[in-house]
Amino acid sequence: MTSEESHLWYDFLRNYPIKVYRQRAIDYFIADFYCSEAKLIIELDGNQHYTEDGIIQDEVRTEFLERYGLEVLRFTNEDVKYRFESVCDAIDQVIKERAKK
Repeated sequence: MTSEESHLWYDFLRNYPIKVYRQRAIDYFIADFYCSEAKLIIELDGNQHYTEDGIIQDEVRTEFLERYGLEVLRFTNEDVKYRFESVCDAIDQVIKERAKK
């Protein structure tokens, strides 16, 4: 895990009241974090995701995963570093909304 992934895991997701898994295989992709109850994938994106190839790969991956009824929630590493509380609030809100369905 990257330092940002570790931060999000150890300081928020690991003890979240609804089970969240880290580094979970879904078909032939590895999700950074996955909440099965909310059908939610949480991805943290570093610089490689903002190249032309990275953007295309992420779009293809997201479209593929959405076919399973999953939502992909993306944050940048900078979001986690500098806006950690906002990231946690956004994740919490989406999990609670989707877990009710």
